[in-house]
Amino acid sequence: MKERCAPVADDSRTENSGAFGSYAAIGDSFTEGVGDPGPDGGFVGWADRFAVLLADRIPEHSFRYANLAVRGRLLDQIVEEQVPRARELAPDLVTFCAGGNDIIRPGSDPDDVAERFERAVADLAGSVGTVMVTTGFDTRDVPVLRHLRGRIATYTAHVRAIADRYDCPVLDLWSLKSVQDRRAWDADRLHLSPEGHTRVALRAAQVLGLEVPADPDQPWPPLPPRGALEVRRDDIQWAREHLVPWIGRRLRGESSGDHVEAKRPDLLPL
Repeated sequence: MKERCAPVADDSRTENSGAFGSYAAIGDSFTEGVGDPGPDGGFVGWADRFAVLLADRIPEHSFRYANLAVRGRLLDQIVEEQVPRARELAPDLVTFCAGGNDIIRPGSDPDDVAERFERAVADLAGSVGTVMVTTGFDTRDVPVLRHLRGRIATYTAHVRAIADRYDCPVLDLWSLKSVQDRRAWDADRLHLSPEGHTRVALRAAQVLGLEVPADPDQPWPPLPPRGALEVRRDDIQWAREHLVPWIGRRLRGESSGDHVEAKRPDLLPL
């Protein structure tokens, strides 16, 4: 018999069919919202935008949201720091995206990462209402990461299999073609742009059957053609400003999330 990410009867949900009264997001920089700057110097991101879409489904001021994600976190750190807090909060919905930072590390084993990810899903499944898991992006056209496409695809296949075993809804980013456009990505090419985060939030809402104000896979406006010299110049600038510092942090054992805390550690109204 399958374990379930969502109980058959969940009295903690709101009275509105299909609505969630509380939501906690756990993960790394993707879920924290890096690449989508907010007015207070922090980040907004897809999870915050998704929370707004969820809140629109229920009576005013009754929705509560927590975002426990911290940039740079590896899977084991997320499991140690964030999963217990999510279980303690016991929200109606948890989104769980983790393992990406592990997968891009040299020598990582996607099978091993997936086994640890599954243990965390099983841990969450008994304490929260619904667990939505998130796949990786298709990195076919992403510099550097394109060489890790096979490893990322293997991990994504594992995540989908885990979701099937635990009846979890899946936020499938691999199939979201609109985020393969370079405009969906920040200048560092590792994090989504505000528009990219918006499209992921819309897709997350679609996964739960919510009506959304726009199609997340709506085609982008055409771009003017770019010459090889312009592309090469952009690649050199990107490598100097973003790739080299990123590699340097890895070599020094540093993380962009050192000394960073979760931006919304409690379930609070939006």
